[in-house]
Amino acid sequence: MGINWRKVHRRIHLWLGLSVGILFTVIALSGAILVFYNELDSALNLPASQSQHAATSPDYDTALKTLRAAYPDKNRSWRFEVTNDAGVIPARYYNPKETAGEDFAPMMVWLTADGTTVLRRDFWGQYFVTWIYNLHFRLLLGSTGGIIVGYLGLACTYLLISGLIAWWPKRGQWARQLRFKRKANKIGLLYDWHKTLGLFSAIPLLLLCVTGVMLALPKESRFVLEPVFGQSQFANFASENATSAPPVISPAQALAIAKQVLPASKGAWIETPDAGGSRAHYRIRLQVSGDPSRRFPHSYVYIDGVSGKVLEVFDYQIQGATNTIMNWLHPLHDGTYFTLAGRILWLLTGMLTLGLFVLGIWRWMLRTRHLSTKTSPATDSAPRGF
Repeated sequence: MGINWRKVHRRIHLWLGLSVGILFTVIALSGAILVFYNELDSALNLPASQSQHAATSPDYDTALKTLRAAYPDKNRSWRFEVTNDAGVIPARYYNPKETAGEDFAPMMVWLTADGTTVLRRDFWGQYFVTWIYNLHFRLLLGSTGGIIVGYLGLACTYLLISGLIAWWPKRGQWARQLRFKRKANKIGLLYDWHKTLGLFSAIPLLLLCVTGVMLALPKESRFVLEPVFGQSQFANFASENATSAPPVISPAQALAIAKQVLPASKGAWIETPDAGGSRAHYRIRLQVSGDPSRRFPHSYVYIDGVSGKVLEVFDYQIQGATNTIMNWLHPLHDGTYFTLAGRILWLLTGMLTLGLFVLGIWRWMLRTRHLSTKTSPATDSAPRGF
């Protein structure tokens, strides 16, 4: 007799659900929260009075002066996010002494759009949405947690595929397998709800799992992609000889120069030179045509902070197929590529995972109890398993 692959995958689906299902649910629910994490964080933490400082164009030059004065010990590079919000300027300072030894915990600062006032200061991982982000991406375990999440994502991908294989109808039985049997007993009804929610969310969940695995395991992903799509390219600009001369070019000027180099681009991040001169260049991050990511695009322009000379350009449009695939992962995974309707779908998909887990566990417990007591033979026609 041949192997009954449907039965094999039914058991795989069951045991994967029982073993990794709870972590899958935690990751999915935290991801659902992060779909709107910028909006949620602003609503929770930024004062409503910020609107009185709104300006047509954020003043990054004044903002840098304010930060240097407010935090004189933070004399290395600051990173300003170029946003569409005229009421606030977000800034980051990487590797502050306050969080030394942590894997990723920059100091986060928000200023009024005129750059004169600090509205809020915090550290990554110490406020709600970034704690949720660390839970989602690394299970609060640092870089090791990221690796665990990556391989857990592979198991969850197989969990979804095994469920589809176990359900897949035989020829001529599509109508029967798709039908929702409202009059079934509790075990059968739980199966039908689990099946229906699973079919509704299968494609979004598979896309989220695959992109999540590739984001968590970038080296392994590139190792698989490069033999087929070509070598990866990176923005590896090596700074010229350090100079003690303070920057002459302002952040606004550097952004304008970068936009001239890549016409029709949109600014995303301004990374300043150090105050002490050990790093003498700006790094401007921009979104060009075809780049799917608005917030974290993949084109960079390096500009000398004293002369304004363009030192190097790393253009998304000529980076090759492997980079293109990798660059699509983040905007697909977090929903920022989609319209509001797509982001809401991502939110609902993450929440549905909890329903799938609860229904599967509930049905397994009822079935186990039923089989152990042997009060009556099983009457539902649903497949065994999760």
